[in-house]
Amino acid sequence: MGESKRVVYWIRRLSDIAAIGWLAMMLLVDFVVAGTRGGLQWTVAICGVAGIAAVILRRRFRVETFIAVAALSFVVSLVIGLTGFVGVPGSAETGALIILTIGVLRHVEPVKRAAVFGAAALVALMAEGIARDPHNELVFSFMLFTAWTMTAAVGGYLRFQQERRKEAVHSVRRAERLELARELHDLVAHHITGIVVQAQAARTVADMKPDAVLPALDAIATAGTEALTSMRRLVTVLRTEDEADRRPGTSLADLRLLTERFSANGPRVAFEIGSGIDDRTLPPEVMTTIHRVLREALTNIRKHAPGASWVEAELRRFDQRVLLRIRNFGSAADPRLSRLGGGFGLVGMAERVEALGGRLYAGPGSDGAWEVVAEFPAP
Repeated sequence: MGESKRVVYWIRRLSDIAAIGWLAMMLLVDFVVAGTRGGLQWTVAICGVAGIAAVILRRRFRVETFIAVAALSFVVSLVIGLTGFVGVPGSAETGALIILTIGVLRHVEPVKRAAVFGAAALVALMAEGIARDPHNELVFSFMLFTAWTMTAAVGGYLRFQQERRKEAVHSVRRAERLELARELHDLVAHHITGIVVQAQAARTVADMKPDAVLPALDAIATAGTEALTSMRRLVTVLRTEDEADRRPGTSLADLRLLTERFSANGPRVAFEIGSGIDDRTLPPEVMTTIHRVLREALTNIRKHAPGASWVEAELRRFDQRVLLRIRNFGSAADPRLSRLGGGFGLVGMAERVEALGGRLYAGPGSDGAWEVVAEFPAP
């Protein structure tokens, strides 16, 4: 588990513990009141137990637990109102309904359905305030309405931030997809041009040197196979509805030039290319993606770790995989990247790498240095 995922995991666990602890204190109050008043007040306390159980199960059964607690709260309030019992609204039950309402307003799709659930929660809370204490119904109703208003505000704000994040990620992926479409055009043009040139050469020498035709045909077949393979990979990315540099012919010299330009205006970059890797080793789309990952990683270092003393980059081949690793030393990267799961540049890199059958990791390494690691299958 990466560092950022581990942080998010424990934040969620602690938030669950805090919510359940808060509801448990409310439930304790409900049982104390039930022991004093008796009667249907015990039913109210038992509803609080059901509410806590629903909160515990809310991540797996979000809609079902909300509907169960809202319906239970409304029905119990209606029964108490019809029997004329003067009681106190259940604190644990009310708190559970508030927590569940925040969840449905944030996550339930579509938005109209979430709004209907929010309105249902308001009806259930108003039923509590009116039915359970007719002598102070205005006070209780106002308090519960205020609680619902704050709940709706929190749930709506979280929903807004979530939708904003989705839209930003979608825009980044769409831009990547457009770039990939341009790259597909350039890649096909490159291969087709080579095929046409070799076919013309074979036709020219066919009469004078027939024995030279077969090698030319083999070269044409090889170029056609490479073109089809590259096209299948890139078209697969386009069909996945989101994913992508415009330069399909990126070479190792371009990678070195990129690191040299970065070193001229920033921390020094030590770039090492392992044995067994040259411009003919990797397919063009993989070379392009390596260039993209290296560029994005260096850009992130400039933005989020300006005090880095030096950067180490290496491109190596291990059996059936090729590994690109970029690490910066002397200054930790901005911790917000780890907490938030990375910026949108990392989203584009991950989409591109995974589309080619690889995987990408960005986070602190075992020695504390921030690193970006991209792994690709070797041909």
